Amino acid sequence: MDSVITEDDGDCHAWFHVDSQYASLANSVNNDYLQGDLLAEIICATTVSQQDAVLACENYTNQIPLPMANQNITLTGPYALDSTYGWMEIHPAYSLLIS
Repeated sequence: MDSVITEDDGDCHAWFHVDSQYASLANSVNNDYLQGDLLAEIICATTVSQQDAVLACENYTNQIPLPMANQNITLTGPYALDSTYGWMEIHPAYSLLIS
């Protein structure tokens, strides 16, 4: 785990470096701008302060633990292209184990 950032929409962005056998999951944007890191997006994980996101997290209780920088994680969820930024990510994270 490289860094963890909480967003105003209540999501937690966890940037992580993959093990070598998964290096092909990063695309050119991940490699060129993010040192090969992928993003794990943990939805509705923190307090929502972005008004247009309040309804999206209403009545949803997140069960995924929030990692901290420098922790090893095992992550599952959909592997997806972020069409706004062009990088590959896991969004949303379905499960996250900290080891």
